[in-house]
Amino acid sequence: MRKNYDFSKAKRAKDVPHLAKLQEVAEGKSRITINLDNDVLLAFRAKARSEGIGYQTLINQALRSVVGSKPVDEDTLRRVLREEIGQH
Repeated sequence: MRKNYDFSKAKRAKDVPHLAKLQEVAEGKSRITINLDNDVLLAFRAKARSEGIGYQTLINQALRSVVGSKPVDEDTLRRVLREEIGQH
């Protein structure tokens, strides 16, 4: 391994098609710091490993599903409970 490398002829990522595409996909994302309980993080990592995806992707999907879902109002909750109780 060399001590010094000459990058004077290197291309920028935006000039390499597949790297430029990766940068486009990454647009709209923000780097943040978040504190999670250890057990929660371990669970996401284990599930992500079993599904063959990144744990951050899995966390993002979980957050997106919560943000995208409608909150349950009292009338809907009462209706669902009546339906479920009526079936038993």
